[in-house]
Amino acid sequence: MARYYAAILLLIFFFKLNAQDQSKSFTVKLISENIKIDGILDEPIWDSAESAKDFHQYFPSDSVMAEQQTTIKMLYDNTTLYIAIKGNAAGKDFLTNSLQRDFRGGGIDQISLVFDTFNDGTNAFLFGMNPYGVRREALISGGGTDRGGFTTSWDVKWRGESKIYDNYFTAEMAIPLTSFKFKEGETKWRFNSYRLDMQTNERTTWIKIPQNQFIFGLAFMGDMIFEKPLGKSRTPLALIPYVNTISSKDFENNKSLTNLKVGGDAKIAVGNSLNLDLTINPDFSTVEVDNFITNLTRFEVALPERRQFFVDNNDLFGNFGGGRDANPFFSRRIGIARDTADNTIENRIIGGLRLSGKINNNLRLGFLNIQTEKDEENEIPSNNNMMFALQQKLFARSNVGFFFINRQAINAASFLPEDEEYNRVIGIDYNLASEDNSWVGKAYVHKSFQPNDNEGNYSLGINLGKNTRYFSAFVDAVSIDEEFNSDLGFIRRKDIFKLTNNLEGRFWPAKGKVNRYQAQLFNTLTWRPGLDFRNTDYNVSLETSAEFRTLERLQARFSKRFVYLASEFEPTGKENAVSLPADTGYHFSNVELEFQSDNRKNFSFSVQPSYGGFFNGNRYSMETRFTWRFIPKVNIGFNAQYDHIELPSPFSRADIWLISPRANITFNKSLFWSTLVQYSNQRDNLGINSRLQWRFAPLSDLFLVYNDNYFVNTFAPRVRSINLKLTYWLNI
Repeated sequence: MARYYAAILLLIFFFKLNAQDQSKSFTVKLISENIKIDGILDEPIWDSAESAKDFHQYFPSDSVMAEQQTTIKMLYDNTTLYIAIKGNAAGKDFLTNSLQRDFRGGGIDQISLVFDTFNDGTNAFLFGMNPYGVRREALISGGGTDRGGFTTSWDVKWRGESKIYDNYFTAEMAIPLTSFKFKEGETKWRFNSYRLDMQTNERTTWIKIPQNQFIFGLAFMGDMIFEKPLGKSRTPLALIPYVNTISSKDFENNKSLTNLKVGGDAKIAVGNSLNLDLTINPDFSTVEVDNFITNLTRFEVALPERRQFFVDNNDLFGNFGGGRDANPFFSRRIGIARDTADNTIENRIIGGLRLSGKINNNLRLGFLNIQTEKDEENEIPSNNNMMFALQQKLFARSNVGFFFINRQAINAASFLPEDEEYNRVIGIDYNLASEDNSWVGKAYVHKSFQPNDNEGNYSLGINLGKNTRYFSAFVDAVSIDEEFNSDLGFIRRKDIFKLTNNLEGRFWPAKGKVNRYQAQLFNTLTWRPGLDFRNTDYNVSLETSAEFRTLERLQARFSKRFVYLASEFEPTGKENAVSLPADTGYHFSNVELEFQSDNRKNFSFSVQPSYGGFFNGNRYSMETRFTWRFIPKVNIGFNAQYDHIELPSPFSRADIWLISPRANITFNKSLFWSTLVQYSNQRDNLGINSRLQWRFAPLSDLFLVYNDNYFVNTFAPRVRSINLKLTYWLNI
């Protein structure tokens, strides 16, 4: 009986301790003193600040306290939030990839602070720093339930410095309150912080997060309580003008161009909670070039948005529908068009505006309107591209959203068919997220309208997922009418009914070298309603993996596929190759292995071989990635993919290569040089992009960019250009 009561008391204590952890808080005091941001915590005012401390381990275990503890203190005045950090460490051998801002988190020492300023568990601001004083900022959307909701393209002005000691590092940050959005009079923000310590090989969080959840998940947060309510934020105006000179030569068409472009953006805070972004004659020539992709499918590939104008609150516009199959708004469609030869070309953006943010604690607003230029030579009309979106919070962390999209040709030219004069889409989405993030899901109904085509045209979907420590599962159903169309969206396929389900089990060994074993069964089936609901595709895969405590990862996958070709398809991309015939079904299987080494090492790599059937033949592939870093200034990468396709006569065989070495050198925290070379014989292109960037003031840059492209089969020059661009961020 004594043991029985002892067990009960222990259980009560455990739950009480867990409840206390989830309600951890600290007070942020109001000050009038000045703090010098130098990374040295020598101001006496820090002694009076309360601490966020007692970090929990997230990896390799989520059931113990951190070995190397971290302490965070915060103070604020009428304009700025001040942060002091001390991170204990086993030594001073901290790892970083470079000294350039906006680092990615894996394999390096760093700390990130997450602020949920509207206390909704859905969206948050992240500010991070590493021991070398390199900074980053990011936006988290969708509750932090997947990596797609983590956006590092967002930029904002703030200060931060750090200092390295023998067994710890310190850091100071000064973040203007105008960098956040929050309700006037607010007294509390939800807060969490996570740290990666590569010397001890642990990841830690202030609020305990189970390992089956993402470390940046917003369901697990404590409170930072302001000593006095936050006032109305001063409405800042940021002007970001640019001047860009470009000289280019198109060798294929024997055309030369020298041009001077002037334009810019403006960022205006509307009260405490809304952003107004304006752009005139924007220029995206210094955006990092897209990575080449070997595409052996029949479908288009979605590439990430990198343009700063579209990033802030992008989830308000881009998270409707199904991201893989039925996304009604894909911002990369704007400023891109097809010429008379069906080639993808740039379509100049004349200007536009974007209003987004919170109307109140529970209601978010998004409005976007962008005008593109008429290109009569390529038969491209001037288009007005508009989207309006509302999102209402429901329950703890769920929401319902409504949108309206309109793409309208202005003064439609004679070359534009009547049925392309406009495209309109309306829709409603319900997004489910339980309080502890164990249940997630979505249901949506979208409808498109084109000239003389208003019947049907639906895109429907529903999915539901459950995530626990030992298993997770989801089911997803999508239906897209053949006539559904969203000109500003990403719709891989139409005329489909698709059912996807996944079941995943996990085992966490208490001892040994492996931190987690995982097994997954994934299944996708697709029917075509327009073909009498014929089953045209299925993919069944069984995957198992082991993740080691030393960060290596080993994975094996077996897949069995069926593809019914309703139209001809030539998978190799070779000229004059015989296409696989239509109205034919193909069964084939594939085996794939992958090994990823410890990314804490200065040299790390991954290897991914695969072999199996491919339609009516065979395919062997090898994908490799290598990274060398010379801390803290040099990072060299090399990616390669080889695909050997062997189809029976009279069909083609092919050896497809994609090779892309990359070098990044950060001379200091203001001067960066990067070069990317990409060779793809599938695209018949060798591309070189070399960029020198001088950050002469916060978020103000001088770029010198050289681009060169060659045909690889004849090794002849294709297009060559050089840009000199000046961008200046001015706060008024």
